[in-house]
Amino acid sequence: MEIISLLENVTYAENHPAAQVLINNAYSKEIRITFREGQEMKAHKAPYPIVIEVVEGYIDFGVEDLRYPLPKGSLITLEGNIVHDLKATADSIVRLSLYKGDQIERVQQVAKGS
Repeated sequence: MEIISLLENVTYAENHPAAQVLINNAYSKEIRITFREGQEMKAHKAPYPIVIEVVEGYIDFGVEDLRYPLPKGSLITLEGNIVHDLKATADSIVRLSLYKGDQIERVQQVAKGS
């Protein structure tokens, strides 16, 4: 059993969103991504389905040519291989749930803009 807080020990990066692994066990990968207002994760895609929860703040979420406003408390699911982007319109905390076969390093590279 693990008990993790999404709201404790929160850190932000200066120039890009910060991705921190909260849980990585045999059945789950949970990542906290923190954004300062204006920071973004540019268009990318995940090879597997994902679930995103906006824990704090406000995210402008883009899927292909459409934009979706995601205020605090929003959940969104996305199938694999769908191009999407995230932009914070306020300081924000996002929880990303990854399929077990996905790579945490991929998320960290996208967050850094690499």
